[in-house]
Amino acid sequence: MGSKASTVPIYAAENCPAVIRGGLVMSWQMWTAFGIFLGFCANLAVYDVGPIAWRLQLGSAFIPAIPLVIGVYFCPESPRWYIKKGRYHEAFTSLCRLRNTPLQAARDLYYIHAQITEEAAIIGNSNYVSRFIELFTIPRVRRATLASFVVMLGQQLCGINIIAFYSSTVFKEAGAGDLQALLVSFGFGLVNFVFAWPAVWTIDTYGRRALLLFTFPQMAWTLLAAGLCFLIPEENRAHLGLIAFFIFLFAAFYSPGEGPVPFTYSAEVFPLSHREVGMSWAVATCLFWAAVLSISFPRLLRAFHPVGAFCFYAGLNVTALCLIFLFVPETKQRTLEELDYVFAVPTRTHVSYQLKKALPWWFNRYIMRRSGARLEPLYHFHGATAADQVVAIKGMAT
Repeated sequence: MGSKASTVPIYAAENCPAVIRGGLVMSWQMWTAFGIFLGFCANLAVYDVGPIAWRLQLGSAFIPAIPLVIGVYFCPESPRWYIKKGRYHEAFTSLCRLRNTPLQAARDLYYIHAQITEEAAIIGNSNYVSRFIELFTIPRVRRATLASFVVMLGQQLCGINIIAFYSSTVFKEAGAGDLQALLVSFGFGLVNFVFAWPAVWTIDTYGRRALLLFTFPQMAWTLLAAGLCFLIPEENRAHLGLIAFFIFLFAAFYSPGEGPVPFTYSAEVFPLSHREVGMSWAVATCLFWAAVLSISFPRLLRAFHPVGAFCFYAGLNVTALCLIFLFVPETKQRTLEELDYVFAVPTRTHVSYQLKKALPWWFNRYIMRRSGARLEPLYHFHGATAADQVVAIKGMAT
């Protein structure tokens, strides 16, 4: 699972044109949500078959894996990988399958070649260990590492996996029977999958950062509301219904935002020289905190009761919102090469801009309703020179 989570977003990001990269890369998360939904379906299908049920639940995952393995052999290799290995003819053939015309393929072939040549001249020979160390020592790469760490951490802080991992337990705590808990879990999986579809359009229309900043406050108040609904007496029919409603609403906000964005974002923010190791670090961060969450939640539930546990995760959503606001730059519709310029901006400059310019502008525009409020852009791409990108790759920006 770790290898798949590291490889697929990188593969998609390297193959897609910049204008639709977000929508296509996030389809990985959308179909992951579909797989989770199928898992809930399998749980329902074998609900009443006796002691063998758990074996059938585990074995059912083998069924969709068969056509997936076959389909992999029809996918073209990444042209960036071919060029990195000096196999230009194969890279051009691959690009011809991935672009509308041979002219576009030739353009992108040269563009990728120029970027890889520049990086190779600056970075020189390196191995996996040295590139891993450089995730934290080269300023441009360190900023990408910090941003990807924040979005991956946010995926666990938001609390989605306490529902995905322990949905039946949560709904039993709400007073549901075994079958009721499975049915409500099925509803959660369906909502999670259906509401992932809009992100195919919104992620490249509104941007990664904008989606996160919009959905995290919504996830915070829906989790808070779900937790407070546990205070309704169990004999009241509204008890289970309202808990399920707010959890479904939470999933509806999660699916087009924090669901697809972290893997899309992490796959595109690193330079080619550090993309594999950077994505591996990001995925390891995500799965590590998922493990911490899965181990700690049962104890948290016993200590805090569902009310306290849900309110605790609502507070973590607010924490994640603040981290994203301060440390996560926008990457919408920027080429993987233009992102070198974005991450050449020092972290202090980015944080200062968000606190001193972006936040006051948002307050004046949306709270005070002043339509004349204007926000000075932080990035000026038309003024970026080739020298700016060289500085970014060298890591000489401070």
